[in-house]
Amino acid sequence: MDKHNGVKRDFQALQERRFEAMRLLDQGLSQSETARRLMVARQAVSAWRRQYLQQGPDGLRLAGRIGRKPLLDAAQRERLASLLLEDPMVYGFPTPSWTCPRVARMIRDEFGVVYHKGHVWKVLRGLGWNPQRPNGQARGRNQKTTRTWKLKTEPSLDQSANSSG
Repeated sequence: MDKHNGVKRDFQALQERRFEAMRLLDQGLSQSETARRLMVARQAVSAWRRQYLQQGPDGLRLAGRIGRKPLLDAAQRERLASLLLEDPMVYGFPTPSWTCPRVARMIRDEFGVVYHKGHVWKVLRGLGWNPQRPNGQARGRNQKTTRTWKLKTEPSLDQSANSSG
């Protein structure tokens, strides 16, 4: 279960594996043999046994969240999602597009929390947003008219500009 490849950990399966290790040890298997059967390091089995002896079954239960806690709590993330629906120009930005640096600045100004502009995308992804870039063409663009203009009108404009100069 490699978390670096985007694979989510199955915490329930990990807990079941810890309890299976205790069952195998209680049946008389060595820590080494238990580790081989469960395909884990012997040191992991040793640590699980120590936890079990010190804390009982609760020591092997789901550990809950791993990693660093988010800087924005649930209420702040919800408010952020609603703020992002507003036009960025309301916040003094010159164009109507949200960018990571702009979102980082808005988070800092609104919540007093500093995110690096390169990490804001993780916050946005957690809100269900995905990165988008404008394609540079108007939605209502007429391809045929544009092609005709480029073939007929544009060259004549270039010629008149060159002859008048």
